[in-house]
Amino acid sequence: MQHRLLKTVVFGVLCALPLTGALHLASGGVFWPLVVYAAASLISYLMYRSDKRSAIASRQRIPEKWLHLSEGVGGWPGALMAQQLLRHKTRKLSYQLMFWLIVLLHQLFWFDWLVLDGRALGEWLRPLFN
Repeated sequence: MQHRLLKTVVFGVLCALPLTGALHLASGGVFWPLVVYAAASLISYLMYRSDKRSAIASRQRIPEKWLHLSEGVGGWPGALMAQQLLRHKTRKLSYQLMFWLIVLLHQLFWFDWLVLDGRALGEWLRPLFN
């Protein structure tokens, strides 16, 4: 894996907002975002690993929409780790565009929640976090 330090720093920066937000909610007694991110990341990583093994063995693959679904519900950190460690799903441009759009949406959500106090999305989502 080339540029390991840079990739580790980028991964940490990308995880900072979601982790800060989930920990902030957990300090108020709302634990499910933290659990969902952890569980979805593990599931995403395992899905990528399974898909990579299937690709090598020329077996049936996991549909991309299922990989993106696991990323979208919070598993993008595990998916990003799998992409880098397993060298899987890193070259297909359409896949990467959707993946990074999912990451961007998570970043925007937590930026809104933590920095803007939920002014953009908070009114709709606040009941989920109370």
